[in-house]
Amino acid sequence: MSGFVRSVPQPVTYGGQAVIEGVMIRGGRSMSVAARRPDGTIATHSTPLGGIYRSPLKRTPVLRGIFVLWETLALGVRALTWSAGIASDEVDEDGNPPPVGVAGWVTIVITFAFGLSIFFAGPVLLTVWLDSVLPSGWLVVLAEGAIRLGLLIGYIWLIGRSDGIERVFQYHGAEHMTIRAYEDGALPDAALVPSSGPAPVAAIRRFERAHPRCGTSFLLTVAAVSIAVFVLLGTPPLWWRVASRLAFIPVVAALSYEAIRLAGRYPSHVLVHWFFAGNLALQRLTTREPDDEQIQVAAAALAEAIASDQSAGPHS
Repeated sequence: MSGFVRSVPQPVTYGGQAVIEGVMIRGGRSMSVAARRPDGTIATHSTPLGGIYRSPLKRTPVLRGIFVLWETLALGVRALTWSAGIASDEVDEDGNPPPVGVAGWVTIVITFAFGLSIFFAGPVLLTVWLDSVLPSGWLVVLAEGAIRLGLLIGYIWLIGRSDGIERVFQYHGAEHMTIRAYEDGALPDAALVPSSGPAPVAAIRRFERAHPRCGTSFLLTVAAVSIAVFVLLGTPPLWWRVASRLAFIPVVAALSYEAIRLAGRYPSHVLVHWFFAGNLALQRLTTREPDDEQIQVAAAALAEAIASDQSAGPHS
């Protein structure tokens, strides 16, 4: 089909991520998480979001990509901590897992910074010797980008071989299928209310595991956009080349986010299908076919998010 065709509009754009034995959904005004307890029941939790999470800057083109990157990290850590406590039954007398704490956040930030350094600066160190071999600087940057992409795919493939991450990837698939079912209109809000009965597993299972707005798509888009941005910077001395890769991370993230939003707005356009085919293919590595119980957890997370948004009143 040619021409730009918009997807069916939704009052709130829901998205989320897989956590330990559960799913997190980011709604319009809150973050909701559902996780399976050791006894088989489903625990749900919602946290209202304010401050930076609802800042007007999040609606500003380009800048919003930087804010979303921070939000993804911060909310992801909170959701993972909560779900890990629920799944391991390590909760206090009120049923709440222990908080992350300052030491935990420091460890997370250091780990995240180290990973970004390896991903962005590592390929520079591996390709700098090509300056004297290849006839053009853009070929060096292209080789650098190819290594960066290889690191990304190799890392995802490697961690996906562990049993624990395999289950997380199943919940990732359940999250995508549930969001797609809701966006397609197959899950009216009433069907998701927990008191209405079992989660509509059959309706959700009809949908694919891949979704254009997935964080996996974002990572692959970052790898592609970084090539275009770094080609413009050329091949300066090593110290500046490494520094520029790290300094331009926010720029690359912001441009990548805008590209993802464009794909979400025009999912049926032929150019979107072509350009983002790799993103959807990569999700085969980060998602697995979920079982019915995992789909139920994803539906419970979405139901909690919808209920939280509706109880907060109309969106501004």
